[in-house]
Amino acid sequence: MQTRLTGMGVALVTPFKEDGSVDYEALLRLVDYQLQNGTDFLCVLGTTAETPTLSKEEKEKVKRTVIDRVNGRIPILLGVGSNSTQAVVESVKNDDMTGVDALLVVVPYYNKPSQEGIYQHYKAVAEATELPIVLYNVPGRTGVNMTAETTLRLARDFDNIVAIKEASGNISQMDEIIRNKPEGFDVISGDDGITFPLITLGAVGVISVLGNAFPAEFSKMNRLALQGNYAEALAIHQKFAEMCNLLFVDGNPAGVKAMLNIMGMMENKLRLPLVPAREATCDKLRAAWQGLK
Repeated sequence: MQTRLTGMGVALVTPFKEDGSVDYEALLRLVDYQLQNGTDFLCVLGTTAETPTLSKEEKEKVKRTVIDRVNGRIPILLGVGSNSTQAVVESVKNDDMTGVDALLVVVPYYNKPSQEGIYQHYKAVAEATELPIVLYNVPGRTGVNMTAETTLRLARDFDNIVAIKEASGNISQMDEIIRNKPEGFDVISGDDGITFPLITLGAVGVISVLGNAFPAEFSKMNRLALQGNYAEALAIHQKFAEMCNLLFVDGNPAGVKAMLNIMGMMENKLRLPLVPAREATCDKLRAAWQGLK
């Protein structure tokens, strides 16, 4: 449990070809782009990767493709979440985790467990692996919020629960976790738009969507903020405010895939039930991109 996930992690998209198959060549280009532009760690098979639409074989190949390309240069955070506790436990026990540095485990979605149910879910997962675990609270997707009390209880009870990706949008809740967390437990922003203010409160970075397209600039913002250079960090935060909003107008990862397509890095292709960003949004993204140059 040596890995500490700080700075800018990127929640990698999964590129698709026009026929809907995974574009592994584009995925390698994206990984290289991250490695060359200051990304601190990669989150593989998270929400932004459209993981629910991938087959078991595709998920394994995406995981291996990224891990092999990175070759230990930066940490790999692997998404293994499910709304079935048994499925997650079996995955962490039986899947090949070679090259994986930590696991991202989302709060169980759809079945809306109680706070005790959430605690017992993470307890079972933590006891099934020695890998570090990052909790992931995103009530806008899961339908249930993991409270600060539950987060802190897990952080205190399990040494291998090392951080939380907080995407509740509730700054007061995040601040409560930061103020009361045990030593060695980190809070990571799950929302690009509030990363800067959250770092000023004591967060250690972000798992970013924006970073897919703009890793050099956004990783610099994170480093400056973490170093206490708030003036320069704030300037970058404000520079990307419009882009952050546009990337989520039509949902995630529709916006960032449109941006990556505009930049010539991959096809603008998603898998149903997700669809590409509207042309009007694409026009605004092009204009915002030109404004950043």
